[in-house]
Amino acid sequence: MSGKPKLHYFNGRGRMESIRWLLAAAGVEFEECFLETKDDLTKLQKDGSLLFQQVPMVEIDGMKMVQSRAISNYIATKYNLYGKDLKERALIDMYVEALIDLNELLMTHTFQPADKKEQHFATIVDKATNRYFPVYEKVLKDHGQDFLVGNQFSRADVQLLETLLMAEECKPDILAKFPLLQSFKARISNIPTIKKFLQPGSQRKPPLQEKDVPKLMKIFH
Repeated sequence: MSGKPKLHYFNGRGRMESIRWLLAAAGVEFEECFLETKDDLTKLQKDGSLLFQQVPMVEIDGMKMVQSRAISNYIATKYNLYGKDLKERALIDMYVEALIDLNELLMTHTFQPADKKEQHFATIVDKATNRYFPVYEKVLKDHGQDFLVGNQFSRADVQLLETLLMAEECKPDILAKFPLLQSFKARISNIPTIKKFLQPGSQRKPPLQEKDVPKLMKIFH
């Protein structure tokens, strides 16, 4: 076995994408094993690989880890992306959890029925620009550092960049009123490991398309 983490998921973003981002940010090479059919998922379930019968699942350090937050916590701790003490870790958790809430909205947009899409889009824009982004803009202003927590690159920075880019895919001018988030985006995107992950041909996944939804439904339902 190569010592690389092995990621089991479908060939798309979903709940694995933040894990891919975190590994890439840490400069860790990983392998991917894509679920193509319902049988692929059933095989993992039957051989006892999935503790709660669901993916994402990551094979790392001799473990078969499930639950995306647990996986991310482990990777962040292992690769020193989780702050220098308990208080910094608490801040990182708060910032990350809020971003996960916004991410959920962004991720589920493609799955909305046609008659709900417009309202769902309006909800995304409203929550991003009125609830979430003003907080991170203020954090950067008050903190006065290049990073969200302490003065050290952490998983909070990785999660924020991922979410900003997803929001811009949804609405290209969504950061218009947030100059500090714009400069944060440019700065973090230039960190060598992140820059590499943002290049074409990396393991970063494109946005989910409508045409992909039926295939996913066949695997998971």
